[in-house]
Amino acid sequence: MSATPSLKPDLPAKTPKVPRQPMPEQSPDERRHNFREVPYGYPPEIAVVEAMRCIQCKKPRCVAGCPVEIDIPGFIKLIAEGDFAASARKLKEANALPAICGRVCPQEDQCEKVCVIGIKGEPVAIGRLERFAADWEREHGLVEVPELAPATGKKIAIVGSGPAGLTVAGDLAKWGHSVTIFEALHKTGGVLVYGIPEFRLPKAIVQAEVDYIASLGVKVVPSVVIGRTMTIDDLFEEGFDAVFIGTGAGLPYFLGVPGENLNGVFSANEYLTRSNLMRAFEFPRADTPIARSRRVCVLGGGNVAMDAARTALRLGAEKVAVVYRRSRTEMPARIEEIHHAEEEGIELQFLTNPTKILGNDDGWVRAMECLRYELGEPDASGRRKPVPIPGTEFEIECDTVIVAIGNGANPLLPAATPGLKTNRWGNITADAETGKTSHRGVWAGGDIVIGAATVILAMGAGRQAARSIHNYVLGIDTSWPSE
Repeated sequence: MSATPSLKPDLPAKTPKVPRQPMPEQSPDERRHNFREVPYGYPPEIAVVEAMRCIQCKKPRCVAGCPVEIDIPGFIKLIAEGDFAASARKLKEANALPAICGRVCPQEDQCEKVCVIGIKGEPVAIGRLERFAADWEREHGLVEVPELAPATGKKIAIVGSGPAGLTVAGDLAKWGHSVTIFEALHKTGGVLVYGIPEFRLPKAIVQAEVDYIASLGVKVVPSVVIGRTMTIDDLFEEGFDAVFIGTGAGLPYFLGVPGENLNGVFSANEYLTRSNLMRAFEFPRADTPIARSRRVCVLGGGNVAMDAARTALRLGAEKVAVVYRRSRTEMPARIEEIHHAEEEGIELQFLTNPTKILGNDDGWVRAMECLRYELGEPDASGRRKPVPIPGTEFEIECDTVIVAIGNGANPLLPAATPGLKTNRWGNITADAETGKTSHRGVWAGGDIVIGAATVILAMGAGRQAARSIHNYVLGIDTSWPSE
């Protein structure tokens, strides 16, 4: 379906000097009191203008900057021509979850970072255009099931329904394999449903993307904990030819400071899962309650910290502070998320780290003792190492502390799988190019391998593993690195 000709503005064929088009969004004063999605998305006429900024490079660096290798100039050209449905189909040739990626992927550090237009100005808004095309297709009822390859008779089990697992499932299903996803929770989507708030990624969007994967013939089995309900070996005994593990990194880290066992201290995992998956913000209409706080401190500087802080604000906190031990420059959170948080009134406390959490006589958090820091030489991460400044102790009054300093691998599945090697952090050891593990017939990818990272990196790992699994079950490449 093509858009009407009137959508195309009266502009030259190539208009790199046209400024990057802003995306309409809720005002800070309005959105800080609700859980509705913050950006509204591009209307068609603005999407066309933004798409026409793309100069259709002969050697597009943006494609190389995309972990799932989307034909970026191709889908953008179709938007510029007004054929929005075709643009969405072009996206789905490489990405089964475009509406999700268009919302939460860090394009500024990937495809947009290497955009030629961005050398002398602002890059083409690739992520916003991806979101637009995917939303147009869904909202106009134009989602199509692509032609599937003939059935191969091969069965593949996917453990975990996060972005890596969904990507593997989608690719293998299109190539004719029988795919079953086993999900530990009652909802499909992994971190997409339990970790990312409604105001950043609506659950209806995730469900629509999951429904598309299911439409390819993928079977989804919820409430099954592989490693407890069943084992990897059980899956092989039931006739599966290969297994992909995409269980993510769901084990929260804590600081290990005194007072972390006080009432009012949460891991970001628990806090966000209660609000997102269990919809605690709708209590008592939803069954799961959540802490109602007055003054909140969130520890960390990544997207999860921003999500937790902005969630606490929407749950009624009077004051929310993000406490981070480095400076703004080193913050791993997306620039857009930091910007939105500050617009909403979130306070950012840089070069600060807690030494202890203080409680009252009833065992509840009353304050957090902190120390000032300065930056030293870069550490292994490439960021300058925070160095404490002795004698700079001070207190921050708070009744809730949310720890968002990273996550590790849950040891349940590896412990129940003989022959599956892990590294010293508990992550599954897997080949970087194929995802093959030390256990023949088992692949792994995403956060369970590399640690907590981004949605699109997990999807990229899923695509690599899918190709390897396809070749393995068809007998094209049955070699195994550990043998």
